[in-house]
Amino acid sequence: MTLEVFAMRFAGRPVDASFFDTAPMRFRNVVELDASPANVFAIFEDGEAWPEWFRAIHKVVWTSTKPYGVGTTRTVSLSAVNLDEHFFRWEQNRRCSFYVTGQSVPLAHALAEDYLLEEIVPGKTRFTYSVGLEPRLLVAMGGPLSRMYFSSMFANACKNLQSYVVKAGRGNRQL
Repeated sequence: MTLEVFAMRFAGRPVDASFFDTAPMRFRNVVELDASPANVFAIFEDGEAWPEWFRAIHKVVWTSTKPYGVGTTRTVSLSAVNLDEHFFRWEQNRRCSFYVTGQSVPLAHALAEDYLLEEIVPGKTRFTYSVGLEPRLLVAMGGPLSRMYFSSMFANACKNLQSYVVKAGRGNRQL
């Protein structure tokens, strides 16, 4: 096996916001965070923070320069896969959404995530995390086990974000 095999990328299909309602596999988690939307968004922009609360993620590398916005790209490394992501929605301190353009393992024909932050009261935010996935054969063959795996991973990320916000002391102070 040559190194080129390890560098192989499997394309992801571009999608828009309607994919969150039409994807064959859909996940949605809602949690309340003891922080302002601006402080939570700052956590999302901090590549080094991701592995601290989204434990399936080992590394996040922004491949676009700041300021981030629509068209921004990044690469996310998980245990078994690297994902290249393209942001198609960016509303600073409120919402961002991306789809996967490439992956090192053939997991999905299309994969997209949406991060929505809504201020409930000053210093408290409702975070709605939505994921849409159109699986490739590898994931589809897992059936209910694949669904349970992804559901658990996304739910745990939300719970861990709640703890991270408190632990990091990012609650009501401005960054």
